[in-house]
Amino acid sequence: MFQGAAALNVDAKGRVAIPTRHRDALSAIADGHLVLTAHPHRCLLVYPAPAWEPIKEKVLAGSSLEQKAAILKRLLVGFAREETLDSAGRVLISQELRSFAQLEKKVWLVGQGSHFELWSDAGWAAQQEAMLALGADLLPPGMEDFSL
Repeated sequence: MFQGAAALNVDAKGRVAIPTRHRDALSAIADGHLVLTAHPHRCLLVYPAPAWEPIKEKVLAGSSLEQKAAILKRLLVGFAREETLDSAGRVLISQELRSFAQLEKKVWLVGQGSHFELWSDAGWAAQQEAMLALGADLLPPGMEDFSL
């Protein structure tokens, strides 16, 4: 559903305007309600609220006594913020999330099917360089026979 990368600007109030091509889908799926949270790669995840719920439930089902599960809860649920698109199609990004992902003026909204990633300009450039550095080793296990 959500695909493509778009360069955007964070305004003085910490808001980002979602591209018009995605606003209708976000309104239909979630009535403009989004959940933003941290990702371990130092970007943000932006989910339509209904798509976030099963992920949150799965994360919360993990044991708080198991170290990795507890860390994942602190990251994904601890940073999660519910926001609503305003009448101009903008979403507020809290200062905590902007700091975590090192978001400054220029950011990248990258479609990932069911959700988006939101990257700093430097973070997105680093991801592209890392992808190119993999060369022929780009395909993960299980996709060795994938072709375009």
